[in-house]
Amino acid sequence: MYANRILSGMRPTGNLHLGHFHGVLKNWIKLQHEQECLFFVADWHALTTHYDNPEVIRNNVWEMVVDWLAAGVDPDLATLFIQSQVPEHAELHLLLSMFTPLGWLERVPTYKDQQEKLTEKDLSTYGFLGYPLLQSADILIYRASHVPVGEDQVPHIEFTREIARRFNHLYGREAGFEQKAEAAIKKMGSKKARLYEELRMRYQQDGDESAIEAAHALLNEQQSLSLGDRERLFGYLEGGGKVILAEPQALLTEASKMPGLDGQKMSKSYQNTITLRESADSLTKKIRTMPTDPARVRRTDPGTPEKCPVWALHQIYSDQAIRSWVQNGCVSAGIGCLECKQPVIDSMLKEQEPIRERARMYTENPSLVRNIIDDGCEKARLLACDTMRDVRSVMGLSYD
Repeated sequence: MYANRILSGMRPTGNLHLGHFHGVLKNWIKLQHEQECLFFVADWHALTTHYDNPEVIRNNVWEMVVDWLAAGVDPDLATLFIQSQVPEHAELHLLLSMFTPLGWLERVPTYKDQQEKLTEKDLSTYGFLGYPLLQSADILIYRASHVPVGEDQVPHIEFTREIARRFNHLYGREAGFEQKAEAAIKKMGSKKARLYEELRMRYQQDGDESAIEAAHALLNEQQSLSLGDRERLFGYLEGGGKVILAEPQALLTEASKMPGLDGQKMSKSYQNTITLRESADSLTKKIRTMPTDPARVRRTDPGTPEKCPVWALHQIYSDQAIRSWVQNGCVSAGIGCLECKQPVIDSMLKEQEPIRERARMYTENPSLVRNIIDDGCEKARLLACDTMRDVRSVMGLSYD
């Protein structure tokens, strides 16, 4: 188990909008200051639904990375890379597919849901059926401890945990495992060895979840243990074999509350978005032409803020004083709809100004972006190769 390693990815399906910024990128920017983070462009995943239009994917990849950097994702703090440039993802996906039951893939909730929603696409493909397993390979190859997801993605993390559990059960038994584990415990020193044994007993006899958490923390602090010994002791805690693929935890993130121009959730499929780098003129025009409370036909007609999509934007972009001004002005017809919209326009432009400024540096010098991704791919591949060395070894595929 690798303490506090975060992995998250995005499919390159077009320019990012403010829903992505408030729902995902702000969280990435916060996490990069707290833990080791790897953020990747899921271009292979995009092919599961856009296999017939690869040119769009290629163009979207670089635009999306610019959006990340412009939003404040820092390549000095996080590793940014492209999935397909680390081919070990595909190798692990293939090896995991050898023992993954077909029924597990068919039970993933999004499998039938996406087929029903994307009726214009032929999704009766091997790649689409297997994409949850590719997701699992993406996570497991970095031995990530946590994956930031919304509620709807939690089943994917549980599926990944099941895959890791099955792999470790099948391949985690090594000759002399118990003896090697007991020898590793002694390397911790008598005091910490006793604590480890006590926590192991509490977990195995009483099912005490807090004991296993404390034991994981204890092992992660042990500088004297080799990586192999540490992984053996993680497995020994649970009465199993050596932990080769770590089980990740879902790191629940709040769903984006960013409403679209029509009051629905902001989404490209609803054509109600404001992009992360929308021009000032375009943004202003979009907000000024937003629909408002249908009861306000004339300037003098009173309205109800809760029935107006602009009010939802005020919840995000306006302070209490402005919201009170809007509430009173709308109900009394003291202000018109254009007046009501102006503070939202001002706040949005203020939010986007530094984003557009940072983006300019990368759009004017694309080689900067390429270098960042090249460096990130190199770092990611080193981690992936480390995992694959262990995987090949226990699966009998190491011929050194």
